[in-house]
Amino acid sequence: MMDADFMATLALTGKLALLTTVILLLISLPVAYWLAYTRCRIKVALEALVCMPMVLPPTVMGYYLLLAFNPQKGFGGFLERFFDVRLAFTFEGILLASVIAGLPFMIQPLQNGLQGLPVSYREAAYTLGKSKTRTFFSVLLPNIKPSVITGIALTFAHAIGEFGIVLMVGGNIPGETRIASIAIYDEVQTLNYKQADKYSLILFLLSFVLLVIIYSINRGPNRYFINNRHS
Repeated sequence: MMDADFMATLALTGKLALLTTVILLLISLPVAYWLAYTRCRIKVALEALVCMPMVLPPTVMGYYLLLAFNPQKGFGGFLERFFDVRLAFTFEGILLASVIAGLPFMIQPLQNGLQGLPVSYREAAYTLGKSKTRTFFSVLLPNIKPSVITGIALTFAHAIGEFGIVLMVGGNIPGETRIASIAIYDEVQTLNYKQADKYSLILFLLSFVLLVIIYSINRGPNRYFINNRHS
């Protein structure tokens, strides 16, 4: 039988990953569209900022986010003073941190999917009198379904396995910020390998299933993201 703490930790992990994925999907659709088709001079700098979480050590990003979330000053102080919202060592804080850390895993597949579509798709839609918004949702988005599914799967998997940023921003508070990856570290520290095995097996199986889904869908040109990420 699985104990209540074990189930609560898995539930919190799933909640964090699900909310992170939904929020990032909503944010990334317009951002990816803009990055795919804009010719603005600052595009390169913005693309670099989006990709920073992939190359920056998680503890470094977690440290800076913790400073930003400090309720005594800066952004964290502003939220505490005017909205009575505290981000440091709370679920809301690790959710925001997870969203920031997951940006490239959602935006890059969407952006590359849009850039891979023939220009004639948009031109034909505009010729028929469709607006940019209508063209995006009725023409472009249906044609990048593999990219959308890839982004969702990668974002969800990354959120489940996040460790450094969550630990720095949220600590290890049961029922509040203690997700499965942190629980594994905690159990190993106390030599409770049986419990660590259970957490690890579940995360391993979830990650494997998500990768199978990605590779099953992206047998064609959309495999760019997985291949480039490991090159």
